[in-house]
Amino acid sequence: MRTTVVGAGVLGTMHAWHAIERGHEVVHLEREREARGASVRNFGLVWVSGRAAGAELDAALRARELWEGIGARVPGVGFRANGSLTVVRTPAEEAVAREALDRPDAAARGLRWLDPDRARALNPALRGALSGALHCARDAAVESRVALPALRAAMEATGRYTFLPGREVREVGPHLVRDDHGVRHACDTVVVTTGAWLSGLVRELAPRLPVRRVRLQMAQTDPLDEPLTTSLADADSFRYYPAFAGGALDALGAGQPQPPTAAAHRMQLLMVQRLDGGLTIGDTHEYDEAFAFDVTEDPYDHLRERAAELLGRPLPRIRRRWAGVYAQCVDTARVVHREQVLDGVWLVTGPGGRGMTCAPAIGEATANEIGW
Repeated sequence: MRTTVVGAGVLGTMHAWHAIERGHEVVHLEREREARGASVRNFGLVWVSGRAAGAELDAALRARELWEGIGARVPGVGFRANGSLTVVRTPAEEAVAREALDRPDAAARGLRWLDPDRARALNPALRGALSGALHCARDAAVESRVALPALRAAMEATGRYTFLPGREVREVGPHLVRDDHGVRHACDTVVVTTGAWLSGLVRELAPRLPVRRVRLQMAQTDPLDEPLTTSLADADSFRYYPAFAGGALDALGAGQPQPPTAAAHRMQLLMVQRLDGGLTIGDTHEYDEAFAFDVTEDPYDHLRERAAELLGRPLPRIRRRWAGVYAQCVDTARVVHREQVLDGVWLVTGPGGRGMTCAPAIGEATANEIGW
């Protein structure tokens, strides 16, 4: 079959990957010279620990398996099975972790409780005050800024993949895509994966799309002079991941409110070390459009302070700051919105903050549904 994929973020790239894996030909269109959306503005985390029980966790576990296999074949994606530690410092935070450990899917997630000494033995950079940590052995990381070019290079080596950047799609129909260079791409199937770009062509294809946009702020530091052997999270992350919902989390929310800046910007601390040693830290959550064009400094102050508390030392200088926008299903229990909008034309969007984690499994599920 001949497939045209529109959008070269992680969702589009993984759909192209599965088409190539099944022996098909792919033309891949991207309106920018290189993907510039949420796929390259995230942590690169393959985050199993926080996923909701059921379909979302199943997708994350399958994607984690696929990521590991892809990483072995394409070292340039920077896959590493580094796991994560969510650091807790109060009895109320520990109660949330303990409740998660008592659930039937804790073993599938690779969860275990570590006392302070064992947490620091696993990650010696963790020198701040803590009462323990929730370890997730299934969490992993990839290099979000270089993974997509590495995957494209591997697909190009098959001779069945063509990447055409700087091509904005103007028309999509059964067996046809027309770009803004006037080129018509004949194909058997079309997959549209344009991320948070939900206007224009996407609105024409799906006028009542049940998807909203979410804005975040993040940063990256200069290299840390020691390895961060796991990804790190603070206990505020419990508040934003569905795996931890329950009575203990309700009690945490009632008895231990977030600091004002964190609450105002719906913040958690996630921290992962890049291969060059720098630390990616974030993030905020903003849901009400129109989004501002600039970034706000107070959240960065909070992130620096909280990260320094975990590490027991000041962070290296912040090298980059940025904002990003991703698409999220309004029904957040849904892993993704997948819709056949025309004969042979599929729209896939809305994984929210799960895109990097779940994209390999989402692409595989689309391939199975289409019948590639």
